[in-house]
Amino acid sequence: MIVGVPRESFPGERRVALVPAVIPNLAKAGLEVVIEKGAGTEAGYPDAGYAEKGAKILPDRAAVFGTADIITQVLCYGSNDRTGKADLPLMRRDQALIGFLRPLGSREVAQEIAGKGVTSFAVEMMPRTTRAQSMDALSSMATACGYKAVLIAADTLPKFFPMLTTAAGTITPSRVLIIGVGVAGLQAIATARRLGAVVSAYDVRPVVKEQVQSLGARFVELGIEAKEAQDARGYATAQGEDFYARQREAMGKVVGENDVVITTAVVPGKKAPVLVTADMVRRMAPGSVIVDLAAERGGNCELTKSGETVIESGVTIIGRINLASTVPYHASSLYARNITSFLQHLVKGGSLNLKMDDEITRETLLTRGGEIVNARVREFFQLPALAEQSSA
Repeated sequence: MIVGVPRESFPGERRVALVPAVIPNLAKAGLEVVIEKGAGTEAGYPDAGYAEKGAKILPDRAAVFGTADIITQVLCYGSNDRTGKADLPLMRRDQALIGFLRPLGSREVAQEIAGKGVTSFAVEMMPRTTRAQSMDALSSMATACGYKAVLIAADTLPKFFPMLTTAAGTITPSRVLIIGVGVAGLQAIATARRLGAVVSAYDVRPVVKEQVQSLGARFVELGIEAKEAQDARGYATAQGEDFYARQREAMGKVVGENDVVITTAVVPGKKAPVLVTADMVRRMAPGSVIVDLAAERGGNCELTKSGETVIESGVTIIGRINLASTVPYHASSLYARNITSFLQHLVKGGSLNLKMDDEITRETLLTRGGEIVNARVREFFQLPALAEQSSA
């Protein structure tokens, strides 16, 4: 089988789905790789590097789609709502598509992909199990986002992060609050600690307290308890407005005590909950910084504007999106390893081996045979259940 890597077309996207280092492993699995000319250049991977590892460089996007049995992208149509639709005419029946698809974003988009007869896999639906850990692209990209969020905050804050003892006196360390202790939050904690800040963190899931403390941060306890704080997949679940109102009331003082607030709370398929109100922002000291990693989903801060930086009452609120793309070299490397592990799982004996009793395959498979086949996605969009899928 042939795996094709087109150049990412989302504006400003610098990542690439596969890097040269993984090509030998794919070859061992019986997979050839074709890549669009210049696809890895902005991530720091020139065409020559791919050619040296055995990949074939093709002149344009149409050639890649026309040649490959499997297309792998970072942002496929669905997650790429700007230019992704231009790929639809290039897709063909029974071609496989692997990447971020935002399956809970738009039923119409998922149906368009299904209508092409494409067998698509949404990597953000990967179960968070030990067996699937090496394929978990969402966690890999969250790691990049958490790291970069702290660097952006440190660069924006008009203070040093660490405590410094100088001839002119001692400078106290900055105080950083992380709201949401998933993968991005944990990486943000670790990075802020490495830069010398005093770090605290909050999450609706009390089970993460030990993880926060293991990184040298303080776990903030608000004295309110969430109902079913996480689902079976380990993700935080949406709470009722009454809970969020009590949470905001208790959170106000904590937010005001910090120089930097980094928010990471998202619920798949839903608008991000507002955790930092305009009133909380006004209580922060001038010069303080908020980095909202949920900006693309509406933002955890009431004043966040997606893709923009705004200043309110002297507080800088950063709503940048797609932060993983700002560290494209390593983000691409991590993603390529995830995709390679996933391909090794899916491809057996030179063809796709879709065993529907396998959780990894079942949970990530979005479309097949002209239908949206993912049970979770069908339930989300209130589509009738399909008959049980058989193995290919």
